[in-house]
Amino acid sequence: MTNTNKISIVFLYLIMFSNPTQGSDTRINPDLLANPWKAKWIAHPTASGREYGVFLFRQTFELEAQPDSFIIHVSADNRYRLFVNSKPVGFGPARGDLMHWYFETFNIASKLKSGKNTLAAMVWNFGEQMPLAQISHRTAFILQGNSTKEAIVNTNDNWKVTHNQAYQPIPVSFSMVKGYYAASPGDHFTAALHPWGWEQEAFDDNEWMPAKPISVGKPRGFRWGGPWFLVPRTIPMMEEKLERFPAPKHNSHLTNWLPNVVIPADSQVTLFLDQTYLTVGYPELKVSGGTDAKIKLTYAEALFDEKGMKGNRNDLEGKSIFGYYDVFLPDGGDNRLFRPLWLRTYRFIQMDIETQDEPLTIHDFYGIFTAYPFIEQARFNSDNKLLHSIWEVGWRTARLCAGEIYFDCPYYEQLQYIGDTRIQALISLYVAGDDQLMRQAITQLDYSRIPEGLTQSRYPSYLPQIIPPFSLLWVAMVHDYFMYRNDPAFVKQFLPGIRSVLNWFERHLDETGMLGKMSWWNYVDKVPAYSIGVPPGANDGNSALITLQYLYALQYAIALHEAFGLQRWADEWKQQAASVKKAVYKHCFSEAKGLLADTPKKQSFSQHTSVMAILTNTIEISEQKAIMEKILTDDSLIQSNIYYQFYLFRALKKVGLGNRYLEHLESWKTMLANGMTTFGEFEKNPRSDCHAWSASPLFDLLNTVCGIESAAPGFKRVRIAPHLGTLKQVVAVMPHIFGNIEVELIKNQTDGIEGKIILPNGLEGEFI
Repeated sequence: MTNTNKISIVFLYLIMFSNPTQGSDTRINPDLLANPWKAKWIAHPTASGREYGVFLFRQTFELEAQPDSFIIHVSADNRYRLFVNSKPVGFGPARGDLMHWYFETFNIASKLKSGKNTLAAMVWNFGEQMPLAQISHRTAFILQGNSTKEAIVNTNDNWKVTHNQAYQPIPVSFSMVKGYYAASPGDHFTAALHPWGWEQEAFDDNEWMPAKPISVGKPRGFRWGGPWFLVPRTIPMMEEKLERFPAPKHNSHLTNWLPNVVIPADSQVTLFLDQTYLTVGYPELKVSGGTDAKIKLTYAEALFDEKGMKGNRNDLEGKSIFGYYDVFLPDGGDNRLFRPLWLRTYRFIQMDIETQDEPLTIHDFYGIFTAYPFIEQARFNSDNKLLHSIWEVGWRTARLCAGEIYFDCPYYEQLQYIGDTRIQALISLYVAGDDQLMRQAITQLDYSRIPEGLTQSRYPSYLPQIIPPFSLLWVAMVHDYFMYRNDPAFVKQFLPGIRSVLNWFERHLDETGMLGKMSWWNYVDKVPAYSIGVPPGANDGNSALITLQYLYALQYAIALHEAFGLQRWADEWKQQAASVKKAVYKHCFSEAKGLLADTPKKQSFSQHTSVMAILTNTIEISEQKAIMEKILTDDSLIQSNIYYQFYLFRALKKVGLGNRYLEHLESWKTMLANGMTTFGEFEKNPRSDCHAWSASPLFDLLNTVCGIESAAPGFKRVRIAPHLGTLKQVVAVMPHIFGNIEVELIKNQTDGIEGKIILPNGLEGEFI
């Protein structure tokens, strides 16, 4: 430690904490994890089960007294929402696949009473309009009591069911939302067809049909075949909280706002609401009267001008709303509630109301924010206020891109792509200290592997898609977890999958020693020079970039296998890595340019290839800093987009130029200047205004600027090597499994750093 880097290390004795995993819940009767359930999967007796449909299930039962505990396990295909004595209990199941079909566990004792009780479930199947992330066999519902005491509520033919004809889907087209769309349809809800009060005890269900048992509930691993193999949910239930809208803009039609806004008879009224920030959840609309009225709710992240541009999100004049929508047709009854079947993403909502002979009263309209229950454990503050805004908007981006799985984007796709998910998972560890969604993602992506060995690019998804470079990033994800969580048993189970991925790439090496022609979609980054994101040489052979990504994954795999004493594979891969590295340099290094070209033809050069050359040490360490300077200053190179800048910043830090990180946040500054409240898929007029990979500054403000990183597997040691750049001071907190790591740093007059680092008891570290 030099005299210009004075630091005091203070150790605090803190209580150790951890995030419990719901999947290890000891409330579940072990017998239900090993043997067929007594409960049956039940369905409507005349419906095919594969078309779009919403179905209501009920059962009433008697209790002598309110129990202290009453545990049930619940699942459905596609989705359910459960009520006990008319009170909502929960919804699910968490998204999985047929071989790993999740069930939720609830203790409903507090909602039960002595005497008559009613269980009610709304179950729906989106049919052909099913989101890509929703895997399905057919419409069905199952509920199993945890023990003999609770078995009185098991699903069987004692349950009753009806087909709720009030719902119809509204397909979402490309033109409707101005882009590719893969999430749920809109809802067309006719109140006159809905059996109001169906979830309440007093409802008369005599005309409902007995449910049809179609299959016994089978836990995963049981010897019998079946459509669904049940496993316990491994993540917490979603957070839900009320969000209010500001008063509508341009509300000249109204004399007041909520509660109890009256829309006159024979009127056409448009209400335009701006939440002021992007959010995700369930809008709920409560109305009375308005027989034969029509209410259309259109949801959008941003508005568009006449040229199809979004511009500044706060400038609304001259712009129009485009987006998916719901339609609600009131029946004239009192206190009618509309809530869509699936969550909506919006900053702006336009409510188009058309009344007939009767006025319509809007009692209330609000949103129920719904997302994975991440808690912001980390903090970052500095003398640069702009970074505070980047942190705030980045965290909102990360929150909206995490539900029952990680989302690439909450509006358009809601798919768990590996490229986005690796960055999201690191943010989850650094900011929330929560690894549960990361564990689930790594596991589900392992489930997705095809016989060739590759993972799918996104999973769960009923429509397979293969992006070979993303499989390599899954290997990196496993290594990330290995470095930040002391959980060797969890990591070890993925080593066979890692080997299968790397074997696929090894089979594609050609006589040059580089990767030859490759099938599938070899997406790396969406930039104009790459056709649909595919770099030169990926399809026709000898892409330096993807060959180096293969080397990148090999190096992570070597570290993992050495850690588990599997030296045979590690030694073999070391030889492979050395050969690949030599081949890329031999065939692609340009003496004239002083850089690695994208292919042996040496006609194309990119930031991407040079970044990977640095990260894999294909370029000698002594030369890497000079190469990085070229990457940053040579505008003739293919420039990386927001997503791949995450890897650019890894290289920047690796070569010792981390102090320049803050100089390269122009994309994020531009998005803030455009009034965006989340960070988008790309900087300029992005399809998605909220995209997971663009939240990466949350990671870098802690990892690069504050310099906090794991220095040993399992995060058993911490290394703190700050890069304050132009900042004069930072104050930050990062959660660790032992407690919080706290950093307070100030630049002194000689450009050294003074400050204080507080480590939790049991964690050792070094300050650079």
